[in-house]
Amino acid sequence: IGWNFKLSKILILSNGHGEDLSGSFLARKLIQMGHQVEALPIVGNGNVYKNNKIKVVCKTREFSTGGLGYNSIQGRISDIFNGQIIYFFKKLLLTFFIRKDYQYFLVVGDIVPIVFAWLCRKKFFVYLVAYSSHYEGKLRLPWPLKQILSSNRLQNLYTRDFLTSKDLAKQLNRKVCFYGNPFMGSFLNRDKQFKKSVFNIILLPGSRMPELINNLYLIINVLEDLAKYKYFENIEFNVAMINSCSPDKVISIFSSYKWVLNKNKISNEFLVMQYKFITVNFRWNSFEESLLTSDLVLGMAGTATEQAVGLNKPVIQIEGAGPQFTKLFADAQRRLLGKYIFCVTKYKNKKEKIEKTSELIIKILYFISLDKNFLKSCKENSKQRIGEIHSSNRVAIDIDYIIDKN
Repeated sequence: IGWNFKLSKILILSNGHGEDLSGSFLARKLIQMGHQVEALPIVGNGNVYKNNKIKVVCKTREFSTGGLGYNSIQGRISDIFNGQIIYFFKKLLLTFFIRKDYQYFLVVGDIVPIVFAWLCRKKFFVYLVAYSSHYEGKLRLPWPLKQILSSNRLQNLYTRDFLTSKDLAKQLNRKVCFYGNPFMGSFLNRDKQFKKSVFNIILLPGSRMPELINNLYLIINVLEDLAKYKYFENIEFNVAMINSCSPDKVISIFSSYKWVLNKNKISNEFLVMQYKFITVNFRWNSFEESLLTSDLVLGMAGTATEQAVGLNKPVIQIEGAGPQFTKLFADAQRRLLGKYIFCVTKYKNKKEKIEKTSELIIKILYFISLDKNFLKSCKENSKQRIGEIHSSNRVAIDIDYIIDKN
């Protein structure tokens, strides 16, 4: 691979935060191999590309839901009124106008960027991260995806899990590969880097404002309910925060709930809030470390939850109001990621939901502490649903090999 002299200019089309994350890892690897790679994020601000010094070829804009999918009706209507459909068509036109600048397109996502690549009549690769046979047992591809994925212009198709690769190989009568998920790339070679001493629960409120704030309120309710149990005096809680939610904002939210700021432990990227004996550490720019050192995840997130499963972590969801992390989204996520994603789904009111979530946390802590097979099963589930961390580079390696053969 290091001696490949047949290099190409590649455009990555991705549509969503998680898709951009995967696209950026693929881009970095392909650039290391000598290819020239640029990105066109269809949804979102594309910051992950910019942060990795990958050229973004268009102006970007973020919508509240992060794109199409399992979003609330209000979220979809809001995005339409904010110009999402017009924005998509502008991106399609741009892709068509610049198509001749590239030898290959690399699609990361769903039907939208795949149709973009097909209409531009380019040779293209697809990492089909948005679809899985785990949702319904057999993948029902929306029209005209089956026809496009049977096209000779498609150089290779990569899926997000093993079951989907088997299912699509049968449906399309072509080779379909499962090589792991590139969004796990940030955890490569970091497995044993961090030391930890106490049992650690990470809280993932999501990555989009203002939904993140509403999710934090729900998480506060759960934490305050856990204060009924003395057991949690010895549990460490960490929150991985995004930069658009500042320390001042966190202090304001928690102070309104009678939480107290620990003034001895505060910096630009770290602060501690306390309620009775419950202590919560908020960290900025240390997501990977926080997730790696956790024992259990309390999550209302998309890709971050998938990464947690990829690291063999059990996850507890709290159903939110959306627009992204809704009851429908949480249900789809459980089908996608397997039986080690837990959630309270039957409750009469918010109070009952909070209390039952606290009881569920205690139950999972019991499994982790006393059932030796529980974490082994989490690891086996991770292999099937996400793949090995160390295989996350194999998609880029395969793309490089195919380009060299052409």
